[in-house]
Amino acid sequence: MDKERCQRLSTLLTTHLPVVSSEVDDWGSAVALPLVEQDGELAILFEVRSEQLNWQPGEICLPGGRIESGDESPQAAAIRETSEELGIAANEIRIIGPLDYIVSPIGVTLYPFVALLKKGTVLKPNHGEVAEVFSVPLRFLLDAEPLSAQMEMATRPMASFPFDLLPQGYSTEWKRRKTYKVYFYSYGPYVIWGLTAQVVRNFLNVYRKIY
Repeated sequence: MDKERCQRLSTLLTTHLPVVSSEVDDWGSAVALPLVEQDGELAILFEVRSEQLNWQPGEICLPGGRIESGDESPQAAAIRETSEELGIAANEIRIIGPLDYIVSPIGVTLYPFVALLKKGTVLKPNHGEVAEVFSVPLRFLLDAEPLSAQMEMATRPMASFPFDLLPQGYSTEWKRRKTYKVYFYSYGPYVIWGLTAQVVRNFLNVYRKIY
């Protein structure tokens, strides 16, 4: 009987498609790093998030957002979001290629794509999401040394945690779990930081190989 069950289990697991099992609110997001021509040279286009948004209002970001069920791929999501936020047609966005995916400590898996906006594209930002757009010359970013700082993550059991099931003396206080770097790029009145700065930094590391 045990041999039969093991065989059935083997058959079941052979056809099982593994996924990432996580208790955190893990969700996928896709962004475009849009390159535009400015004064005869390349620049990166950024957005300032609308103050009307509940999530990170007023912060600087790249066009993008959650990958929705109707999106064929993360790349399709990046194009859709960029089109919606900047008010441009999808055929004015040419994807050059993907950058390294980023799994953030707070449970976001980010899929970045380098894009080139068609020359002469007129932007009509969706002001429900985008307060303004601005561009930073690529040459400036290549020469810039980003500021880096450390962020710390920790965990603490809540009051209802069953401490009686654990070895005596289990700590009820915050436990430091990890630290990670956060990068900052300053350009005039704008500060580009967090995941956006990490995507920019990853792109610059790739671009320097051909610069």
